[in-house]
Amino acid sequence: MLANVGDVYSVFSSELQQYVACQVTRIKDASSSKPVAAVLELDWTGDALPDAAAVQAMRPLLCDYFFWNNRHDHCYATANVPPGHTLVGNIAPLVDVEVNSYRSGWNVGDSVLRQRNWERIDPIRRQQFKAASDEREVTLGGQVFRQDATKINDSALRALDDLSELAQLPCLMSIETSDGTQALMEFIKGNPFINELHWQSSTVHALDFSGSGLNRLILQPDGVTSLVLNEGLGLLALRSAPSPALRIADGADGRHLTLQCTHALPPFHGLERLGGLSLLGMKEADLAQVARRFPHLTALRIWGKPGLASQMDSLAQLTQLRMFTTYDLFGFTADEFPSAAQLPQLSALWMTSLPADAAKGIKTAYKKAAAQGLDLSISKARKPEWLAENLLNPFRDWDGREHISPAYAKKAAQAYKNMLAVTRDIDVATEAPAAAAALETMVTAYVDAFNKIERRASIIETVEREEIYTVLADLLAQLRQQLQQAGGQGAALVDEAALLERFDRLREF
Repeated sequence: MLANVGDVYSVFSSELQQYVACQVTRIKDASSSKPVAAVLELDWTGDALPDAAAVQAMRPLLCDYFFWNNRHDHCYATANVPPGHTLVGNIAPLVDVEVNSYRSGWNVGDSVLRQRNWERIDPIRRQQFKAASDEREVTLGGQVFRQDATKINDSALRALDDLSELAQLPCLMSIETSDGTQALMEFIKGNPFINELHWQSSTVHALDFSGSGLNRLILQPDGVTSLVLNEGLGLLALRSAPSPALRIADGADGRHLTLQCTHALPPFHGLERLGGLSLLGMKEADLAQVARRFPHLTALRIWGKPGLASQMDSLAQLTQLRMFTTYDLFGFTADEFPSAAQLPQLSALWMTSLPADAAKGIKTAYKKAAAQGLDLSISKARKPEWLAENLLNPFRDWDGREHISPAYAKKAAQAYKNMLAVTRDIDVATEAPAAAAALETMVTAYVDAFNKIERRASIIETVEREEIYTVLADLLAQLRQQLQQAGGQGAALVDEAALLERFDRLREF
């Protein structure tokens, strides 16, 4: 359903446990396939949907939290009305100004929550925050900072005689440390403005951030056995696999939290009612495992490396899911993907870089849902050739090895792609001399790529050396077999022994 100018919508906010409201003040690109609406957050909450009198009395929300100074929360978003939003009236637009910002969803209630949290902070501290100047400087631990500085890291923390010196930075909102202490944890709990923390510690194993104002906690969980989260935390990012014994306590069991994990879904205790899950850098993603572990998800994002998904049909078990996003995720078909009827709460389905057949089938299956308001985006459909170069690239495992940088892993993968391009140009119609010359040049370029890597970094050890050789040998054998199956003389066009001898003669690793 498309919104109209002047429409007022109300939706229940699980964070506030009240209804909130917004108004659509403009429609842009109305004749396009993806019109957008300017959504204005209103200064209203209630225990039930508003009646006509309440709608007539509504006014825009004025936000003055942190660096906002009596601004409206007014952004363009999709003109499709998300599920759960109820039309409660239509009145003349309460604000008539050009809108310059965009966001992915309506997010009604977010600014009301932030404004309420801001107003709970001691007025004197709020006044100090607002009064801080970028023209004044303060000195902490021998280092000079602007008075309105918002971030510090270990270079400043280690120079301090006492953490109380940080009071000179009334706008401090972000701390990054790889040497967290009990004293620093207590300081964070006592400072309501600190909303982002990057934490690692070799001495503190029981973390308790209850009562703090954190919104984002990026945690290196090595050695952490207990973690107590604060109310209002929006993101918990685990930068490595925690101990399976880790217990995470959250007052809402994770309902309002997004958990971000890299490479794998780690085992731990807690967050049984987790609301959002982001899996990054995944080579494999088992949807059945996700559904079993977190059956109450409302948002699920999976970023492949590229990655292979298994048991995609298990996604249908997540009946509360409102957003599903993937990038570089493969290994599934359109038939395995749940139908729109199986995901009744879904309001956004964004899939980028996926199998071409699956992309076509899912787009067709969800066409009706998109017409009814689903925010649907299916893009970068990948053909088998792309999958062979990227998903099936034998050097993709180099990315992540401790002694190999991502840059060198990328160069190795590119060397394989270059060989594939050469072999694809050789078929039964290719003259033998031309094929031999092309393959000799291919092997020379392949070896040269790894010789350069070895000269610069000396990263090719026994395992990598065998892999480099095996990749070449397998590719030559596959080419010969393909030519033979096509009715050609594979052995005449592909002299494997001579090419592998050339490889051994040229390599410096």
